[in-house]
Amino acid sequence: MMAANGKKIWMDGRLVDFDNAYVHVLNHTIHYGVGVFEGIRGYSTPKGPAIFRLKEHVARLIASAHVYLMPIPFSAEQIERAVLETQTANDVLPSYIRPLVYRGEPALGVKNLKGKVSLAIAAIPAKKYLGAGSETGVRAKISPFRKPHSDANPSFAKACGNYINSYLAGADATKDGYEEAILLDQNGFVAEGTGENVFLVRNGVVYTPGPEADILLGITRDSVIQIARDLGYTVVEKMLTVNELLTADEVFFTGTYAEIAPVKEIGHYAIGERVPGPITRDVMETFSKVVHGEEPKYSKWLAPVPPLAAPTARTRS
Repeated sequence: MMAANGKKIWMDGRLVDFDNAYVHVLNHTIHYGVGVFEGIRGYSTPKGPAIFRLKEHVARLIASAHVYLMPIPFSAEQIERAVLETQTANDVLPSYIRPLVYRGEPALGVKNLKGKVSLAIAAIPAKKYLGAGSETGVRAKISPFRKPHSDANPSFAKACGNYINSYLAGADATKDGYEEAILLDQNGFVAEGTGENVFLVRNGVVYTPGPEADILLGITRDSVIQIARDLGYTVVEKMLTVNELLTADEVFFTGTYAEIAPVKEIGHYAIGERVPGPITRDVMETFSKVVHGEEPKYSKWLAPVPPLAAPTARTRS
């Protein structure tokens, strides 16, 4: 569970007190789920605070908004600067940063395309999303709820409404005593977790579902693919069956908040020795070094946070 507290929230070009960051109860996004967001991480490094893969997150935010016909009234550069400003204003590490694009004024009607598009950015303390098992191994179950086909809900857009599906799967898993759920796609192949991508290891080869499985193409997923290949492992994107998942040598989740979380059980099936396997450990350790600025090869993935708050972004004319 995320801690919902902080100092300041950036809203349409200005920082407001955390407790005064309001929207109207009749805003379009609350009623219809038509909004898009990002999850971004801030870390401490030897050179000071830094944001992990900021440009890629902002690019995906803009692309998601484009899919939902929500023109963001700020440029990519302005949004990046606003994220850094929000991080500085809240002065918390590690942090979880949440930019949200929404229609904020009172505007009902499913087809409403005229309501004002707003941008808010929060930065809150980041904790272990999947609890203690985030490092030692979590228990997951195959969800009875399937991932919608991208023809129905575009999976490549990180949209608010898409997470109703994740909520159902996660709530079901929690009630059954599991830390996480694994959803299948409409054809019964492995898709993803409620907020994470899924990887498995068989005979020293790393596998993960590709875009044809109606997954969100996670930025941590992309990072792990690059890191694993740089470590010398073969990474294959393919359709994965439940049988391949349950008989894997290793399984792990990847996500901005979850980072890299090993899976020790899926339903009644043990994964490997119920402890993080050697490839999972290798990737976890390297990823931790990368995000904390201890691997110079990946320094381009870290955006330094300025020590003082920068001027707020202005709406484009």
